[in-house]
Amino acid sequence: MVIDALGGPGGYDPNEPEDAPLSAKNLADVRASGVTAVNVCVNEVGNGPDRFEKTIALIAGVEHELNAHPDVFLKVVSARDLRLAKSTGRMGLILGAEDSSMLDGDLKRLATFYDLGLRICQPTYNRQNLMGDGCLEPSDGGLSTLGREFVAEMNRLHMVLDLSHAGPRTMSEGIAASTAPVAISHTGCRALVDLPRNTYDKELKALADRGGVAGIYFMPFLKVSGQPHAEDVIRHLEHAVNVCGEDHVGLGTDGVISGIELNEAFAKSMRKFVEDRVKAGISAPGESPDVFNLIPEYNEPRRFKTLADDLAHRGWPSGRIEKILGSNFARLFGDVWT
Repeated sequence: MVIDALGGPGGYDPNEPEDAPLSAKNLADVRASGVTAVNVCVNEVGNGPDRFEKTIALIAGVEHELNAHPDVFLKVVSARDLRLAKSTGRMGLILGAEDSSMLDGDLKRLATFYDLGLRICQPTYNRQNLMGDGCLEPSDGGLSTLGREFVAEMNRLHMVLDLSHAGPRTMSEGIAASTAPVAISHTGCRALVDLPRNTYDKELKALADRGGVAGIYFMPFLKVSGQPHAEDVIRHLEHAVNVCGEDHVGLGTDGVISGIELNEAFAKSMRKFVEDRVKAGISAPGESPDVFNLIPEYNEPRRFKTLADDLAHRGWPSGRIEKILGSNFARLFGDVWT
């Protein structure tokens, strides 16, 4: 069971629009990847207009791929679906949201999105919103009253509360308020790299003590500056395991399945991506127009197999590797969705 707690099928083609259907190569890469399931973001992050409508449109886009390629993809809404994806050799697509702005403060909409298949949701994304403070807010004000009601409604619906991008106090209060174990689907260790998108040991330990799972990402925040590499991923994994225990750590790459050709066209697109995030006020310290959002050694569909081999070469036992690759998140999802 191999689970990417944040990512998605696809890659980068400078000749195609962002919303272009998956190509034959993308589909071949999905089949080759060995990934059982992936949490796919289906919302536009940050505060702004029309977030509800845009989320509906993004969900419709995922549904299009599901309907167009039923031999490749399976929509995952239960632990049974995870097992079915594994047994049938398909990639399970889990609908997740990296923010709650699409609710516009109306918690009744959570049930609407649940009925559309949403199973994972974050209260905040970097900045403050109606639910509480994201990781870029200097006040670190934690959850709002509405945010606590959001956590309760997530628990009622048996949806996975994801505290990625939250401020430290929001994380701490979310973990304590939830009656179910929670996820930090994609993060790094702040004890190693003191950047806001990484998580302090205190919150990592609290997450583990309540049965949750933290996913280590393949992002620039694994280093203070410069391009991160395989050794940085492994360093954060080893620290997280030391803090949380091997039953509470996984992977959430925040990347795409297909490998990306690291050429000038992609470099130009990355520069524009970061510039747009800066203009929108959601860019986090550690993001750089000159640093790619990937790990060069794992820039291919079989990245999880390569990482597993690297961990084995460092002496990791196979049982621990299997937990990191996906069985920990599979357990968490099964516990919450039941």
